[in-house]
Amino acid sequence: QVQLVESGGGLVQAGGSLRLSCVASGRTLRSSSMGWFRQAPGKEREFVASINWGGDHIMYRNSVKGRFTISRENEKNTLYLQMNSLKPEDTGVYYCTADGRGQIATTPRLWGVGTQVTVSE
Repeated sequence: QVQLVESGGGLVQAGGSLRLSCVASGRTLRSSSMGWFRQAPGKEREFVASINWGGDHIMYRNSVKGRFTISRENEKNTLYLQMNSLKPEDTGVYYCTADGRGQIATTPRLWGVGTQVTVSE
């Protein structure tokens, strides 16, 4: 059984930066894509970014392109999300995800419990 555990969330002022991490424990997620979703209060969860096992196929939602960078270290079973130039609309709970079926951007199979990111004005 694989568990995904996020860390790195917090409170930051607009324009600031945060780096989220996600460690996968239990077994290696070989060949699985990993990604991030987020959910703002009163809104549905939305896809943020994803990266495949080899790191050569990366996707971002349009609103974070140029500000967020997703990366992974497979030998450490760790996923990262570097978030720069944060905006209040980036506020939400950020979830780490993993999927080996090609559905990482829609309905990933594995989810972490989430980490709160709050961006103040």
